[in-house]
Amino acid sequence: MADAAVTEPKPSRRSRFADAVRPLASRPYRLMWLGSTTSSLGDAVVEIAVVFAILHVGGTASDIGIVAAIQTIARIAFLLAGGVWADRLRRQYVMLAADALRAAVQALLAVLLLTGHAHVWELGAGAALYGAATSFFNPASTALVPETVPAEQLQEANSLLGLPGSFFSVGGPAAAGVLIAVFGPGWLFAGDAASFLVSLACLARLRVPARTLPPPASFLADLAEGWHELAIRPWYWITLLAHACGNFSLAAFLVLGPVIAARSLGGASAWGLISAAWGIGAIPGGILALRVKPRRPLVVGTLLTTLIALPPLALGLSRSVVLIMAALAVFACEVVWSNSLWSTTMQVLIPDKVRSRVDSYDWLISLVIMPVGFVVAGPLASSIGFTATLVGAAVVGGVPTALTLLVPGIRGVHRTPAGEIVGPGLSVRAPVTLSNPAAFRALVAGSWTSPTTSGTVAVEGGGLVGDAVGVGVGVGVGVGVGVGVGVGVGVGLVLRLGGTVLGLALVLGDPVLGLGLDATLVGPIELGLIRLGATWLGLTAFGAAGPEAT
Repeated sequence: MADAAVTEPKPSRRSRFADAVRPLASRPYRLMWLGSTTSSLGDAVVEIAVVFAILHVGGTASDIGIVAAIQTIARIAFLLAGGVWADRLRRQYVMLAADALRAAVQALLAVLLLTGHAHVWELGAGAALYGAATSFFNPASTALVPETVPAEQLQEANSLLGLPGSFFSVGGPAAAGVLIAVFGPGWLFAGDAASFLVSLACLARLRVPARTLPPPASFLADLAEGWHELAIRPWYWITLLAHACGNFSLAAFLVLGPVIAARSLGGASAWGLISAAWGIGAIPGGILALRVKPRRPLVVGTLLTTLIALPPLALGLSRSVVLIMAALAVFACEVVWSNSLWSTTMQVLIPDKVRSRVDSYDWLISLVIMPVGFVVAGPLASSIGFTATLVGAAVVGGVPTALTLLVPGIRGVHRTPAGEIVGPGLSVRAPVTLSNPAAFRALVAGSWTSPTTSGTVAVEGGGLVGDAVGVGVGVGVGVGVGVGVGVGVGVGLVLRLGGTVLGLALVLGDPVLGLGLDATLVGPIELGLIRLGATWLGLTAFGAAGPEAT
């Protein structure tokens, strides 16, 4: 008689739930999660409190924008420093210092508001300190997660860290409005300060195995090492450039959405409903990230990220609040899910000793162009119309992301049958050198030609990946042309502010895409164009005067 076939029973719902929350069984991770959840609750209500605090002390709508811009600029300015110090020191200590500073800032602002002595400039200064502290906390936090749980639980750990914020984003703004009406904004700042103290207490009790700290080195040498680890992984930085396009395009939705809501959708209440859709979509995104582990995480994550085109398309082509809410909810779902896939992949494939520095470059490249999007969205909409601007934003956000699927390394990142994430080989052709630390230029290339007033910059020899030549010419307002030698021709956005050229150029070629970011900092600073095969792509900043805007 033949043996009966044996089938394995399907895991029960309780078993699947237990697997999803396995990271919480680790005491270090549990403490980290408790601190993060508490501070997320404080952040959810204080975001609204900041706006009303500015108005409460006599500020205007312009002051609200200025304070928000100050916080964003401070966050971007200190990102690289945050990554360096998070790799140099115990990451837990960096997070403790950041939480202590944020708690002190929010407590001081609470006292000033409650005693009637607050001014707009003090709220701006507080925003700057808060943004700077966040720049130190985030790279350290991302790199600390793998020290608290086994590698096979990283995706669940990242998802669990993000889920509370998704829940709080649904009811947080409404709760903040009620609390402000009853108690005033000062007490919400006090509550946020208390939430950071709870996080600080949790982090102080966290114990992880001591890791080997890097030997002392100069700040620029540490930055160069982080850039090197990013540059030798083309799949990583190509994806970051696509993320930058997405964040740049998303600004159009955020800027034009309230205006369209006021004109055509029923006013502030309609925009409030649309904004609430973010939290509605983010929650299922977090649940999916807990349970679904695709075999090719970056392929799935990239396909999900193309959905960034949905919100601007819905806003530009429809006047249905329900449809726009649905588009934003789907987008929120993909953001939470794809971010979990991305963070997990990075934490596994990037060496621990440079993980925070690479993560700081991740944040910097992804976010640095977004403020330009906020600047150009309004003028562009006034020039070519709201619909054209939003449809264009959808193209700028979705197409570069879709094109990254052409990169072999994206498809090369996969899970083994045992569930381990493995990546493609590295692309290393030359070591990192610091031939000119003062100008920061040798992070990418050994020798440079000076930028000209037409916007041309040439890179020769000694690069991390290879030689490259890039040419950029700006024409008119918000329009530009980018030419990559041996690559192809693409179009981009160029904004001239005095002697500063801010531009985003998309260059299509074989086998991947190229992006260039041109901006004046302090003197000529070049971060370089990098060649991969026959394609040029990279991040460039230079101080040459650009073409006159018409």
